[in-house]
Amino acid sequence: MEIKGPWDLPTVELWLQECAMPIRLACTGQDGFPRVVSVWFLYREGEFLCVSHRDSSLVKLLQSSPRVGFEVSPNEPPYHGVRGQGTATLGGDGAGEVLRLVIARYLGDSNSSLANWLLSREQEEVLIRVTPQRFFSWDYRDRMEPTVAPRD
Repeated sequence: MEIKGPWDLPTVELWLQECAMPIRLACTGQDGFPRVVSVWFLYREGEFLCVSHRDSSLVKLLQSSPRVGFEVSPNEPPYHGVRGQGTATLGGDGAGEVLRLVIARYLGDSNSSLANWLLSREQEEVLIRVTPQRFFSWDYRDRMEPTVAPRD
């Protein structure tokens, strides 16, 4: 595992386990151009676990080329996060369990209409495991902290 940036591997892994923002996966299309797809994830035992519908563009892209780039970071400052490269594998076993876990993580409540719709397609979900080969972290929170203007 190659790791660069200010965070060591335990810090990267803890942050990935605790943050609740989607992972952006970059895959290569048949035309050679990259595609970026955001999906919910869990980070467990050194792997990103995601699910996607068996007929999704993401699954088709990964069937053609399993190498991915990824990024997990907030959209708003102060900027920090993790990016890297890895290899994706696809499978059916465990997809339903991961689907329920990501719904709980991102929606908090499986009684929402979105959760119910996702769960209605549980048998059609594919488990995506991304095994990272490289991590690069960045953390600009210290230098981007807002300064407090003195009051008159």
